[in-house]
Amino acid sequence: MIKKLHEPLLVVEDSNEDFRMLQRLMRRMSVQNPIHRCTNGDEVLEFLYQLGSNAYSKGEDLPNSKVALRPSVILLDLNLPGIDGRDILDRLKQDKSFKEIPIVVFTTSSNPKDIELCYQKGANGYLVKPMDAQELKKTIQAFVDYWLEANMPPVLD
Repeated sequence: MIKKLHEPLLVVEDSNEDFRMLQRLMRRMSVQNPIHRCTNGDEVLEFLYQLGSNAYSKGEDLPNSKVALRPSVILLDLNLPGIDGRDILDRLKQDKSFKEIPIVVFTTSSNPKDIELCYQKGANGYLVKPMDAQELKKTIQAFVDYWLEANMPPVLD
């Protein structure tokens, strides 16, 4: 299996505690991918659009930039301050520059309406944050195994 260690992951999480737990678990799983974090929807849009979506669509490597590499996966919390995760999902999946980036929703909501809405808007996965630490570890491990190791993204022109 090909390890995609250099491909960055964008985590959209407003809770410092949840983000630290995610980082800790990924470190224990030897995840070496760069992890960028945004804490709200406005930051996500600024992060992704700050250098222009054309650079992303062409796959250009932009030196001296914190967003030089396109995220290989976005792990998205739904309930965010400002522009919420549902709107971010909708906007990114409608933008041809970003629609092919897999977006996995990672939220406390197990509401069937949220799940249905997210898939209708183009989510590539939906994970419910377990409250139990062991279950959380299993969920994060499944995410890492599939999205950071097994999944093969399309090659962009």
